[in-house]
Amino acid sequence: MSGSDGNKNGDSPQFELAFPAGDDGGRNGDSPRIRVSPRARRLSIRVYPDARVEVVVPPRARPREVELFIAAHREWIDSKRAVALRNRPEPQPFPPEKLELRACSEVWRLHLAGGTGRLRLVEIPGEGAGERVLRVTGAVSMGQLRASLRTWLLRTARSRLAPRVAALAASTGVDYSQVSIRRQRSRWGSCSARGTISLNCCLLFQRSCVVDYLIVHELMHVKHMNHSARFWQAVERHCADWRALDRELVQGWRHVPRWVFSEGS
Repeated sequence: MSGSDGNKNGDSPQFELAFPAGDDGGRNGDSPRIRVSPRARRLSIRVYPDARVEVVVPPRARPREVELFIAAHREWIDSKRAVALRNRPEPQPFPPEKLELRACSEVWRLHLAGGTGRLRLVEIPGEGAGERVLRVTGAVSMGQLRASLRTWLLRTARSRLAPRVAALAASTGVDYSQVSIRRQRSRWGSCSARGTISLNCCLLFQRSCVVDYLIVHELMHVKHMNHSARFWQAVERHCADWRALDRELVQGWRHVPRWVFSEGS
């Protein structure tokens, strides 16, 4: 469940390619993003869950070489983008009226209270299983509100998911090092060789049983750093319905609101 995004570790686009008409690789005329990575040893293509296409190239790659590489993989790109477009959430107005965190059965209604000064988010818990209120005070710009909601999502994910990792680790008899919460476009979770369990904050938008499967999956990697038969047998011992849950997780991006990554609606 891997992938990377952004322009990190010195990666930079060093040239642009002109694509033939109709070969835009994106939606509404957006061309594939070309990212030159000093760490890349070969050409590679990534199609992200939002249907964005990125071509990662080594520093010495020539534009013509990249064009031919994309053309040779056009059918694969179109197939992957078709799946991504089917799974992509529908456009939504921003700010949203409410945030539904299915992983922990919480619904937060966004209340724009207005005011001046620095933007702040204040949690007003509801009673029982009722709606809770996320009160927004201060001068609100859409960019600042997106950033604040993303920070809140990361913080909330840590408080909800870390205890679940601890509980499942105890029930499965697995020792891990720590839990890391990140906001990633293409990876739901991972386990490092040192036993760090990394989870995507977007798991909060998935059903709790799907989240538990993903956590079990990563915990089993503490003992099996591969996807061997022994690894899947270990997963099945603790999650008999893992196949169906894995298929649901693959399509889980449709439940992630666009504001989590997009600057538009």
